[in-house]
Amino acid sequence: MGLAPRFAIDLDVLEAAYKRVQAQVHPDRFAAGSAAERRVAMQWATQANEAYRALRDDARRAAYLCERAGVPIDAESNTAMPAAFLMQQLEWREALDEARATGQGHADVRAQVDDARSATIAQLVAALDTTHDVPRAAALVRQLMFIDKFHADMLAADESPARDAVGG
Repeated sequence: MGLAPRFAIDLDVLEAAYKRVQAQVHPDRFAAGSAAERRVAMQWATQANEAYRALRDDARRAAYLCERAGVPIDAESNTAMPAAFLMQQLEWREALDEARATGQGHADVRAQVDDARSATIAQLVAALDTTHDVPRAAALVRQLMFIDKFHADMLAADESPARDAVGG
């Protein structure tokens, strides 16, 4: 996309870069070309779309930068987390269960998760863009992935039909 390899990016600049790349590689530009040219254009357009989606997503962008620097995230095999972070996860789950049981406090839990996500993003900016502490950034990416998963689980549970059926 022609952007500097940084975690903190301007999404408007990313959008403009994506549109520039798409204008160059879009398969419609090669409609009159040979089958091979059309196939290559499709591959380039697919890569541009994937790169754009990855760069728009905080966790994917941070993971890419870590891996580019030679520090894999290994999220599937490296699930070690600081004890304080794991305790925070348990507290969120308990608070969410209580909020669901009482019908109150959902906003409080969401605010806590949002605050933790914002703090993690700020730490990623510092680790990747300022101190270049990539191993620290890799650990923060794994935490961000946990936070994002918890947030998605929270939203899914809030929208589940079973919850509505029980009057929750």
